[in-house]
Parts: sequence; C-alpha cells; structure tokens
Amino acid sequence: MNALLSPNAQWVLLSTLILGMASGMIGCLAYWKRQSLMSDSLSHAALPGVVIAFAIVGVKEMPVMIAGAAASALAGALLIHWIRSSSRIKEDTAMGIILSVFFGFGIMLLTIVNRTAGGNQSGLDGFIYGQAASMVRKDVYTMLVLAALVILIVFAAFKEWKLFLFDPDFAKGLGLSRRLMDGVYLGVLVLVIVIGIQAVGVILMAALLIIPSVSARYWTNSFRRMVLLSALFGGGSGMGGTLISTFGANWPTGPFIVVASSALFVISLLFGAQKGLLVKAIQLRAQKQSVARSWSGEPGVKEGSAG
Repeated sequence: MNALLSPNAQWVLLSTLILGMASGMIGCLAYWKRQSLMSDSLSHAALPGVVIAFAIVGVKEMPVMIAGAAASALAGALLIHWIRSSSRIKEDTAMGIILSVFFGFGIMLLTIVNRTAGGNQSGLDGFIYGQAASMVRKDVYTMLVLAALVILIVFAAFKEWKLFLFDPDFAKGLGLSRRLMDGVYLGVLVLVIVIGIQAVGVILMAALLIIPSVSARYWTNSFRRMVLLSALFGGGSGMGGTLISTFGANWPTGPFIVVASSALFVISLLFGAQKGLLVKAIQLRAQKQSVARSWSGEPGVKEGSAG
C-alpha cells in the first residue's frame, strides 16, 4: 500500500489514466476507418527510432525518445502507403510487412546497444513490454501534456471527424480537405502511440487502442457516446493495470493494463446494451415467443373469420 501512496506512483497512475483516455478516443477513429491493424504496425515500427535516439544521445531522455519513435513510426506509415499505392499488395499485407521488418530491425539494434558500455543499464527493454514505474516526473509531465493535446484535438474537431469518417463525400463538398484530415489522423495516432510505449510497450500498445473502442461498440450505436465510453474504458484499464502492477516487484505495467482492458471487453461482450450476447439471446427468445404466439393464434382467427 505504501507504493500506492508515493508521489511518483500517483503521477504514474495519472499518466496512465490520461494515456488510456487518449488511446480510447483515437482507437475509435481507427475503428471506424477500419485501420485497427495500423496502430499495431506503427507501435512496432516505433521501436527502431527509440533505440537509434538513445544511441545518438547516449542518455534516456523522454523528449528525444519520443522524437525518435515518432520519426520511425511515420517512416513506417509512409512505407505502408508507398507499398499499397505502388504495388498490388493489399493494405493489411503491407502493414504486416512493415510491422515485422521494423520490429525485427528494432530488436537487432536493441541487442547491439545492450552489449555496449552502459547500454544494458539503459532500461530500453522496458519499451518492449512497458514499465511505467521506471518513469520519472519529467517523463510523466511530457506524457500528460502530449496526451492532453491528443484529447483536445479530438474534441475540438469532433464534427469534422464525424464527417470525415461517415460521409467523406459530403465533407469534401463542404471544403474539408481529406488529405488534411488524413494527416491529422495519422499525426495523433502516431503521437498517442509514441507517448504510450514506455508505459505499455510496443507489443501491447495496439491493445490499448483497439480493445476499449471495440468494447464501447457493444454499448451504443452513437459515435459520440462510443468515443466517451472508449475513453472511460481506456482510462479505467490504464489505472487498473497500473494499480495491479504496483503490488509486485518489477511487474511490467503493459500486460496488466491489457488484462484489465480484456476484462472490460468480456463484460461488454456478454452484457453490452446494444450488441451483447445476453441482450441478443433475450431478443432472440422474445422473437421466438412472439412467432410462436402468432402461429398458435392463426387457427382461431381463421375459424372466427369463417364463421
């Protein structure tokens, strides 16, 4: 319990809360653009940038790491677009190629750096599975500011996001640039990925983007409510996973955040008000009973009408 009361633990808890909210919101945009795999590809593609940034600077500075991760992730996104546009390879295949190549390259660089003097003490391994407890207050401040910026962008342009996602032709007619919105979307997606990889890790960051939005979809058909619910689920998962990880020695935060998020998904899958399995079972049973009553009443109706 003392670990929970420490100031550093409270700051980390706040950062994972805001990170989860930002991830849930951006995950909704990726969900409706049908690019959930993009978040997985870019989170893996960020690893080489993190290692290269550390190798250049020689110290673990969060702003430098974020810049390196962002550059690497953007390079991965551009390569996905280039592969898709210049060949007959489909987008999901291009994403899989970039994911595996960049992640393999990042692991190779990480192995080389860890064998250098002081490299094994850098803590770069925490970027694979996440280690929020290793963040210092300056790292937390950086994450809070950037995550708050992502949330602000989503709220400030909410109407534009709706037009961009659901009626792009009408949005184009109103003068909304598709290229601009694609650029903003890619920018905030990369931003939320690179600020979260230290807490959740490059492997599991995609789960924090995908699972809350899918869970929220089981509760509502409204895009606005889905965004808010996804932010709630993401923030709750971030806090819950962080709290659990504080009870053990050197427990990685990322896996526990994903476990908490998965628990919310199972609850949504079973009890979701719109698409939950229990609701569907009740509706199906009611339909069967209604059909059975209508069939049982037909002979009487026919007999009465004949008389």
